[in-house]
Amino acid sequence: MDILSAYRELGSYRAAAALCGTTHKTVRRVIERVGRERPEPPPRPRSTDPHRELIALRVKATDGRISAKRLLPIVRAKGYAGSSRHLRRAVAEAKAGWRRERREYRPWNPVPGEHLAIDWGSENGIHIFCAVLAWSRIRFVRFAADETQATTLALLAECFETLGGVPAVVLADRMGCLKGGVVANVVVPAPGYVAFATHYGFRPDFCEAADPESKGIVENLVGYAKRDLLVPAAPITDLAAANRAAVGWCAEVNAAVHSETSAVPDERLVREQTLLGPLPSLRPAPAPTAVRTVDRLRTVRYGSARYSVPGAFIGRKVELVVAGGELLIRDGGQEIARHRLVSPGEMSLDDAHYPKHAAVPSRAIRPRTPAEIVFMGLGPAAGPFLRAAAASGMARLAGEIADIVALEPAYGREALTAALERGLAYRRYRAADLRAILAAGAGVPRHREPGTSLTVSLPAVPVRSLAAYATEAAR
Repeated sequence: MDILSAYRELGSYRAAAALCGTTHKTVRRVIERVGRERPEPPPRPRSTDPHRELIALRVKATDGRISAKRLLPIVRAKGYAGSSRHLRRAVAEAKAGWRRERREYRPWNPVPGEHLAIDWGSENGIHIFCAVLAWSRIRFVRFAADETQATTLALLAECFETLGGVPAVVLADRMGCLKGGVVANVVVPAPGYVAFATHYGFRPDFCEAADPESKGIVENLVGYAKRDLLVPAAPITDLAAANRAAVGWCAEVNAAVHSETSAVPDERLVREQTLLGPLPSLRPAPAPTAVRTVDRLRTVRYGSARYSVPGAFIGRKVELVVAGGELLIRDGGQEIARHRLVSPGEMSLDDAHYPKHAAVPSRAIRPRTPAEIVFMGLGPAAGPFLRAAAASGMARLAGEIADIVALEPAYGREALTAALERGLAYRRYRAADLRAILAAGAGVPRHREPGTSLTVSLPAVPVRSLAAYATEAAR
């Protein structure tokens, strides 16, 4: 009873043995004989416990491939003070838990005529469109200058023509040009893509978000095309020549034995074509890249630039289509304007869309004092004279205006108006300058534009004949 009581209080074989004067083995035998279990000691805290969540996140993000050596600096920065050995144990436990929770894979067995996988890749500003017919492994690769919806659908239509038919499903990544929105992780195709799919008779489908493994068949083609076609041909300056090289490359790889199927894709395509849908008799019009509302300035915005539209479409929604470096603006399928694409912040305006040229905006002159009212009544030169005098920084402009008005009774309105025009031409805005012009009278030459003849009106003087200057009388 003493051994049992001592063990119950201390929870250790050796401590109970020392208290009872026996060995720890005797204590263990007594405990086991009476069938009492040893109480579990409380868990000891580990130095890696505060960082367990960080370790699990890094292991999950790297799919269980990160090592404790590479993780050590990260947890050190977060305050970890333990040894690398303890960290290795924590990383091993996290990896074991990740393997138990990681999803299991099952090989995909494609059905003939069922799936076409498409995706975009880019390298050094050049975009590459890739498509793979899943069962026959036929590969289609083309180069493009952008990844817009119009370009994507045009290349997809070309791919259908190359295959000689339409598959039942087109599996795409969640491309922004084909995606209209996402609701509860379900992708809503863009209206232009839906119209295109309806015309060709296939069902649009999208891959899982942030899951490259669900589209590995086309991801492999993107990497293969970059390594074997794009990189050797870089730098690419002519897209037409690059696409001709892409056609030859596709013919080469489709005629070789595929490592996965151990068959030639061209030969499998002959059997798969019988299960593909027929091509439509008419190729659809380019799908709209965007839809915009025409504003009061008779313009629409696209790519942070403005493009003009006829005034009859103000307030209406129009369709924008990008094709070949041009922006086509359509209404109900009819083209209403066409512009060359311009850089962000610039404008492309057509004068035909603005039949009435707007006047240059200016602040109206509103005379208030009696002197200002009389001055503005001197004629059309009064307004420009007043603006020019104000722009010159004349401090006492109101007083000068009153002095100029006072000159009218002495010289007359016509002469004062002519003096205003001359003062405006030579930038003389003070009343003293106009008084000097008026005092000079008609003998002062008039201002003429460059290249015109200068006519000077001289004052009339009395004259007499040459006979009056003779020294001798004429015989």
